[in-house]
Amino acid sequence: MVEKKIFVLGLTVVLALGTLGFNWVESIVPTADAHGVQAQLQSRFIRIEDETFNRQSLQTGETLTVQGTLVSLVERDLRGWISIFSESTNAGNRWEMLARDPPGNVFDIPGNSVQEYSLSAKALEAGVYHVHTQLNVASVGPGLGPGQTVVVEGDPIIKPIPYTNIAYQSILIGVGYVITFATRPWQVI
Repeated sequence: MVEKKIFVLGLTVVLALGTLGFNWVESIVPTADAHGVQAQLQSRFIRIEDETFNRQSLQTGETLTVQGTLVSLVERDLRGWISIFSESTNAGNRWEMLARDPPGNVFDIPGNSVQEYSLSAKALEAGVYHVHTQLNVASVGPGLGPGQTVVVEGDPIIKPIPYTNIAYQSILIGVGYVITFATRPWQVI
């Protein structure tokens, strides 16, 4: 009889906690937010230093340039990709990348090196953005620079959709599926 009461009590507790979800955890364990703190993975491998912005306010169509230094903290060479990351209260976050230095999408970061970088992007939509340098390191993950608030005003710039590129990519994806299913018919359900 005692075992049944313990079982019913345990089942009641599980059902009650399941109904409440984990929202009660937030009231016990407070959350912490910080601004300008770099991602933990990146700060152990590559640090973004001396991040500067050429403007704090601009009109749509004008260029924002972000410059800084990448400091490698490890001996081995790494591969990275650099861009801008922006947060905004509006649904926009629209920027068009114009130039990257070092050039290219992916570049090598020599071990124990200091490398200058520069990013230029055109503002396409008005809003108040918090812009950061974003560095994605292969096999490590992303990290952000300290960032700065940038105000963009003006009419939105609408870029045409390159339908020929969409059609070309759709054809390539379709051919890939055909080849995959043609060479592995036992996996087709």
